[in-house]
Amino acid sequence: MRKIIPLIAAMALAAPAHADHHMASGTQEATQAIDSVLAHQRRDGDRARDQYRHPAETLAFFRVKPGMTVVDYMPSGGWYTRVLVPYLGEEGRYIGLNPEISPGMSERLAAYFGGLGAKFPGMAAKWNLEGAPYEAYNANELGEDMNGTVDRVLIFREMHNLLRNGLLYSELGKLRDLLKDDGMLGIVQHRAKPWAPGAYLDGNKGYLRQQDVIGLVEAHGFDLVGTSEINANERDSADHPAGVWELPPVMRTGREDLKSIGESDRMTLLFRKRP
Repeated sequence: MRKIIPLIAAMALAAPAHADHHMASGTQEATQAIDSVLAHQRRDGDRARDQYRHPAETLAFFRVKPGMTVVDYMPSGGWYTRVLVPYLGEEGRYIGLNPEISPGMSERLAAYFGGLGAKFPGMAAKWNLEGAPYEAYNANELGEDMNGTVDRVLIFREMHNLLRNGLLYSELGKLRDLLKDDGMLGIVQHRAKPWAPGAYLDGNKGYLRQQDVIGLVEAHGFDLVGTSEINANERDSADHPAGVWELPPVMRTGREDLKSIGESDRMTLLFRKRP
């Protein structure tokens, strides 16, 4: 990972100094739809996280609307799946996507990321979702006919996992191919302080610097559309010895004094596929 950090820093120099911070307003229909989804009883176990993850404001900023085709990259436990499937509606399409499983991948990673297509339907069936047809794949299972068909790719708090596992470069290329010519990439990521040392930024602490993420994504064929402070948390010092997992909801080290901070400080970034 030592070679990666200088590369990130160099790319950050090309990142734009200013960006648009205005949140894109949705249509009244979209607003009513998301309000209904968020209030549904199926989210009773998820709703405690809304105060930190701001799903309505975040999806509005990413310009996600009912009827779109959306890739939820590395959906993990399905927190956003349970928002997106009903929100996209019957005319939409939800695609859960995990990284490509390659011959060179470690057994640990292959076990962690692999078999999403087989596991996902059973998981989703327990959630009693109604709305968009949903499907799930690993990236190597997608045919070329999928390229150019996706309106939005969304990556929620997973950029550090791509970086620390050496997957960032290949996966961003695949995601770009999936997007339509006017398609957009939305990213929410744990945010390190601008002055954070390089040793803290290899992904193993969960935090990345905003300027580095912008530089990396733009270097892979995207242009920054805007940034938002929707998911910011000034109480987070972003310098925890055991990384972001010291904070809720994981609380890895069991420090009760960290509960009052809430979830991590997060950048929220929107990019457009470069022609």
